[in-house]
Amino acid sequence: MTGSRSQWLAGELRERIALGDYGPSGALESEAELGRRYEVSRVTVRRALEQLRDEGLLASRKGAGWYVVSGTSFGQSLALGTFQHASSAIADAGVPLVRTVVEYGYGVPPRGVARLLAVPADAETLRAQVLRRAGPTPLDVVTEWVPLAWAAPVSRADAEHPGIWETLRRNGNQVAAVRQSIAAAAAGRREADLLELPEHTPVLLIRRLAVGQDGTPIALSEHRYAGHRFRLDVEFRGWPATAGAEPPGVAPNIPEPDQEG
Repeated sequence: MTGSRSQWLAGELRERIALGDYGPSGALESEAELGRRYEVSRVTVRRALEQLRDEGLLASRKGAGWYVVSGTSFGQSLALGTFQHASSAIADAGVPLVRTVVEYGYGVPPRGVARLLAVPADAETLRAQVLRRAGPTPLDVVTEWVPLAWAAPVSRADAEHPGIWETLRRNGNQVAAVRQSIAAAAAGRREADLLELPEHTPVLLIRRLAVGQDGTPIALSEHRYAGHRFRLDVEFRGWPATAGAEPPGVAPNIPEPDQEG
């Protein structure tokens, strides 16, 4: 069982690395903290970390713990303009988008989610998980978190229709910006079952953070799309005049300062 658990943990950490979800200078939590967070043994944690070290994603420093290797994850701004939900693309294809709530409740979110939502690490948030289907075909599994300050008007029925973000908008919460991160991941057992795919099938992971007019985070969603069922099309205009320069917007993913202190 340790082997399968370490593979699972390696996948969780690989996903975090892809999203830039780690501390200052690329630091991860200590092995003991990782064990508590993911409820696994120290042996499982060490095997997962060593696997990612062998893949070139992590390095260890004696007495200082584990760090993400610089240059292993990159972020790119796709475009500036009006944000559109994936549902608009589905509607344009003339296919109905159907939401089914599979989880709904309140609890303490993962540490990285709390940091992005700018709430205390022990604060409860609304958490909902929704399966979205394009017609009869599973499209994606969406996990959404909303701070309590904005979650009260959002019912389970609202999460299903018209959806959490639209419900927040109808209650007067205007979204000024959406910060989006895109990464490749593998479907865990639960996501694979919901998407009707084999476990570990590649999925497109898109994290979206909605920010209000005053810069306050309003909601965070993580979409896991079946990789062969959804794509993002982007148009870039212009190109650097310098020979050999990178395309516009490509830059190393530099960790943000740890807001938890």
